Amino acid sequence: MFKKKKKPLNTEDIIDVVKNSGLRHIAYIMDGNGRWATARSLPRELGHSAGAKNFKEIVRYSRNVGIRYVTVYAFSTENWKRPEREVAAIMKLLDQYIDEAELEDEIEFLFIGDRESVDPRIRERMTSLEKLTVGRPFRVNIAFNYGGRDEIVHAVNLAISKGITTITEKDVSENVYTSDCPDPDLIVRTGAEFRISNFLMWQSAYSELYFSDKMWPEFKPEDVDAAIIEFSKRKRRFGGV
Repeated sequence: MFKKKKKPLNTEDIIDVVKNSGLRHIAYIMDGNGRWATARSLPRELGHSAGAKNFKEIVRYSRNVGIRYVTVYAFSTENWKRPEREVAAIMKLLDQYIDEAELEDEIEFLFIGDRESVDPRIRERMTSLEKLTVGRPFRVNIAFNYGGRDEIVHAVNLAISKGITTITEKDVSENVYTSDCPDPDLIVRTGAEFRISNFLMWQSAYSELYFSDKMWPEFKPEDVDAAIIEFSKRKRRFGGV
């Protein structure tokens, strides 16, 4: 006897899965832009352009299926080691994205990371976008010039500057960049790599991890669906039974 094929889930079904699973926050490690371009004999910069375009699609889709918070790993503290031309292209894409983001109507933006090394003009634009969008219902955290260990050091130093002399877990949690939103329930990494690469080291303590072989420009809404469905099948114990 042949088994009856399951009917593919539609957007409404995925919304129900998100709601029933308690999934609120997805973090994306957007890996593989350069390799995607190289495999097509294109300059790596074009891979980042394709990745930026896909980032916008995936963020909108995540919002549409009921995700409340999205965090993306856009540029790490280690990425400055890349060729100057590639870094310049990424900075240009950031500048262009801020132009577009100013026109979004329901997204609150927060840039997380060390801004001191970022061009002052772009730094001012980051702050301006945050002030413009504060309080909106859907949050996008953009990790730019970000490192997870650096964030923990920053949080501890910030707590000390407030006069705290004995640092607790609560103190660190209250002083990380994402202190005002829940820790990620699910971290998705593309690019066929199986590590978190210094991303949300504090916040990811109990995050579920999902890895995709697809390069980031190839990662589409149906792949988000697959990650959400996989998350819904997992039992989160948080150290319990």
